[in-house]
Amino acid sequence: MSDIILYLDRSTVHDGKLDELEPAMAELVDFVEANEPEILAYDVYFSADGDRMTVVHMHADQASLEFHMEVAGPKFPPIGEFIDLESIDVYGQLSEDLIERLRDKASELGSGRVSVHVLHRGVNRITDD
Repeated sequence: MSDIILYLDRSTVHDGKLDELEPAMAELVDFVEANEPEILAYDVYFSADGDRMTVVHMHADQASLEFHMEVAGPKFPPIGEFIDLESIDVYGQLSEDLIERLRDKASELGSGRVSVHVLHRGVNRITDD
């Protein structure tokens, strides 16, 4: 069974805040790139109209997501002034402690819910090469 964790969160961008949010998220992406060598992917998407933001990241295992929450976690609160985090969906097996940390993040940055989806079956061609 795969240990890969796929994380996806969706937020509404506060009116008039896109111009401030975009550089804040660029700074966060740069921070993740420089400080989290184990993360497989970390991507930020904006809807065409700029009203919505989606953040997607992929981790080889739970430890990578835990490390992300520890290292980048202090960078999340300032972003809360620009968004309402509506949902966090995580695909993969997580500990109850990590789920609780994600719930705390969802509450701190908005009114979001956290949903964990456990792998039933799949194909994984991501390699360590």
